[in-house]
Amino acid sequence: MDLDQFGDLRTPEGVAALATAAGLAGGDPLNAAARLRSTGIPADLAAAALTQAELRRRAVGKFGPDAARMFFTRAGLEQATRRVVADRRAARLRAAGVRTLADLGCGLGADALAAARAGIRVYGVEADPTTAAMAAANAEAAGLAELFTVECGDATAFDVTRVEAVFCDPARRKAGTGRRIFDPNSYSPPWDFVTGLAKRVPYPVVKVAPGLDHALIPAGAEAEWVSVDGDLVEATLWCGRLAELPRRATLLREKERPAADAAGSGGNRAHQLTGDGDAEAAVGPVRRFLYDPDPAVVRAHLVAELAGELDATLGDPTIAYLYADTAVPTPFARCLEVTDVLPFSLKRLRALLRDRRVGRVEILKRGSALEPEQLRRDLRLAGDAAASLVLTRVAGAPTVLVGRPVAG
Repeated sequence: MDLDQFGDLRTPEGVAALATAAGLAGGDPLNAAARLRSTGIPADLAAAALTQAELRRRAVGKFGPDAARMFFTRAGLEQATRRVVADRRAARLRAAGVRTLADLGCGLGADALAAARAGIRVYGVEADPTTAAMAAANAEAAGLAELFTVECGDATAFDVTRVEAVFCDPARRKAGTGRRIFDPNSYSPPWDFVTGLAKRVPYPVVKVAPGLDHALIPAGAEAEWVSVDGDLVEATLWCGRLAELPRRATLLREKERPAADAAGSGGNRAHQLTGDGDAEAAVGPVRRFLYDPDPAVVRAHLVAELAGELDATLGDPTIAYLYADTAVPTPFARCLEVTDVLPFSLKRLRALLRDRRVGRVEILKRGSALEPEQLRRDLRLAGDAAASLVLTRVAGAPTVLVGRPVAG
């Protein structure tokens, strides 16, 4: 979508087209387009409205009911921060006393809107004219246009002395192609500019991909990995006065919806594990219970800290499965009771599952090259019982664990 097409959606005719398209989103696109055109809507406007309606439908998972009033591009929606994560980040900034913020490369405005909702004055900068216009429209739709304004321009040229804090989510995909960029200095803005913000403003925050190489973390920064309902979604670098400790894993639960906790989770429960990220867990044998740590814990290099809480050990120094003699309730890992430990053998595993009439299995794996779906077919399951299979290595040897989930 270009700027002219977006402008057409903002006209009374465009608003009407969007309203009609909203009732057709999710259905057959050809039939939907034909129905829109049959009402007299021009083909180009009908296509733009249907695209926007479909993006709004997909955006509900990230933005909730607000998605119905927002504007999106495909790339922008994919890269936008989930509202639960953005709201929690904004709450932490507000708690630190931040009153003014520059969002350099604000995209569609997800993080800027969260900061504005927290009462922070936000100055957004976005290089793409259509995206900048959409961000401004999203601020207007949210009733936050006085707190969040957008200018189209070069993020590196913004005068950061005007604000107390800077938020930056550097683009990690090549404009026009969508291809991932792996060289940090090819990000937009480039990595050296991003990390240099810590010397220019007191409260710099950087959103990064969860696969960030720990070697790229600036000295003195706090690196936080965030998961939502077990899905690892991003990492954040808290720099300058915002850095509180070396590493943090934060687990958010959108599905629980309790009152906001003391950490300022924006109405969602936040569980946090912290440490320096350098500790190593002890290695021992497989024990009665297996813990599968949340991916935020693994990426933050906090498995050893979790092992200490659970009185657990690793079965292999390179595999992030923990083993313990007792089941301890924890939000940081899923727990399975291990019933069988076998050196991997398809024949032996098939015989064991057949004897127990196991017809349904979930398959977890770490450190195994086996493809779960292929293994499922090869097992030729039959029966009404269920089991959990864990494909892993123990002391370097390919191993399969059979077990069952522990409630809680």
